[in-house]
Amino acid sequence: MQIFREVSEFPGHCRGAVIALGNFDGVHRGHQSVIGQAGEIAEEKGVPLGILTFEPHPRVFFRPDDPPFRLTPMQNKAHHLQALGVDFMVCLNFDAPLAGLDAQAFIDRILVDSLGVGTLVVGYDFKFGKGRGGDTEMLIADPRFETKVISPATSANGEVYSSTKIRDYLAEGDPGRAAALLGRPFEIEGEVLKGAQLGRTIGFPTANLELGDYVRPAYGVYAVRAGAETGRVGETIWCDGVANLGKRPTVDGLAEKFEVHIFDFNRDLYGTHLRVALIEFIRPERKFDGLDALKAQIAKDTHTAKVILDTRAAGA
Repeated sequence: MQIFREVSEFPGHCRGAVIALGNFDGVHRGHQSVIGQAGEIAEEKGVPLGILTFEPHPRVFFRPDDPPFRLTPMQNKAHHLQALGVDFMVCLNFDAPLAGLDAQAFIDRILVDSLGVGTLVVGYDFKFGKGRGGDTEMLIADPRFETKVISPATSANGEVYSSTKIRDYLAEGDPGRAAALLGRPFEIEGEVLKGAQLGRTIGFPTANLELGDYVRPAYGVYAVRAGAETGRVGETIWCDGVANLGKRPTVDGLAEKFEVHIFDFNRDLYGTHLRVALIEFIRPERKFDGLDALKAQIAKDTHTAKVILDTRAAGA
């Protein structure tokens, strides 16, 4: 999948493409419905399938003091879009000039002049332009391109697929229900950083990741699947593991940490890009009476995580 950060980079052979427009934070089942239907149109027309989105997320621009909320920062979003068969992503810098474009100027300058969109695909509630002044009716009325509006997608029990609902489930320590709306487990990914290496001293070495812009799931211990890049393009090795998210009260930790212990894995991961999927919440974070008690609990958590992951693998 090609990624373009400026419209000036956009190649002529991509003009006339089918483009799905939106933030797509989470790339959840509702987003997948929009992108899937856009893909069907692109296949029928024999043109590329593209995504037009924004970084940072507009909410970060307008409300910079909000707590972190992202389900899929750009790199993670790109992984999931590529898996859906998207040919290219145009990721525009959401800054003051872009935020100041009114809806008609956005259509004229971005959609028509810069991208030459052939068919635009949007969700039913899509708004755009300064003050959210543009809507789907405005897009449909423009004769220079086709617009396809996708109705809301819902689960079997009638629950609308929603990024907000997914965030709520993660905050409640329910990654399973979040995964049901996402269509896959929620992931945190990033470069493995060097920590205090306390885990090594008690027999449970960990890979440490920064959470950055990611939404904060409930603090505690999780059964996880960890995917490490091999260095070959597109190749990732997935292994079972257990992870702790929180402030490590037993060692008087103050900073938030996300630490992942990968089972039966002895490769040096420092500087490696790691993807960590939260499979099941095991227990909330708590303080123990010293390192021996902590070590004993980690051993129990490791056993619990292995049972969870082995059971899921057997039922797959």
